Amino acid sequence: MSETHCPSCRAAMTPLNLPGKLLGTVELDLCFSCQGIWLDQWESEQIAPGGIVELFKLIHEHRDDLRMPLAEPLRCPRCNEKLLAGLDVAKSGRFTYHRCLQNHGRFTVFAQFMIEKGFVRQLSPLEIAELAARIQTVRCTGCGAPVDIRKDAACTHCRAPIAILDPEAVQQALATYHQAEVKRTHLDPNALAEAVLATEKQKSQRQATNVLNRPVEESVGDLVTSGVEIVWNLFKR
Repeated sequence: MSETHCPSCRAAMTPLNLPGKLLGTVELDLCFSCQGIWLDQWESEQIAPGGIVELFKLIHEHRDDLRMPLAEPLRCPRCNEKLLAGLDVAKSGRFTYHRCLQNHGRFTVFAQFMIEKGFVRQLSPLEIAELAARIQTVRCTGCGAPVDIRKDAACTHCRAPIAILDPEAVQQALATYHQAEVKRTHLDPNALAEAVLATEKQKSQRQATNVLNRPVEESVGDLVTSGVEIVWNLFKR
């Protein structure tokens, strides 16, 4: 098959072969600039449990990549038709994606794929209120737009709900996939806010640009991307 171009930025995507549930492999296409995955029809369901964990590790490696805003409209890399926004439900909550009306496949961003696979859960209204006391604005895990969590529980642009990658969700996902087991850690919204802010500060130092040279209550990155770094440390214990 010829190379796949990102539905958003149109750059060539990076192919990734993961073990399939049956014999052989499943080839996904990833765009790290847009933090997106193109899945041909049924590929998401065909990935073996070990492949899901492998993809989680790859997302961790690219956690600091600069994310480009998604284009409008997104177009199918197979037929160039406009992709239709969709919403589905998994055990861990609602997740968004964009699908081809000709059934060529679908495009989903990393965070939404992780909701689908159980690594990410959505926050309750009480947890959002507690986080809002420390962190006022976050980036949407679906489209990257800013979300003021003091007044909105979902993105006003793509309607993706506020979600977070926390150790307990990862533990439950890994138990389901029978790949590993991580230490159980219960979510404390205040401790989480501190950890997310610390991660963002470390990231800005690594990039030699202090993007948080402003009151910490103002804005941080999305809670899934920041959470990847926090949870990844559990794998190394």
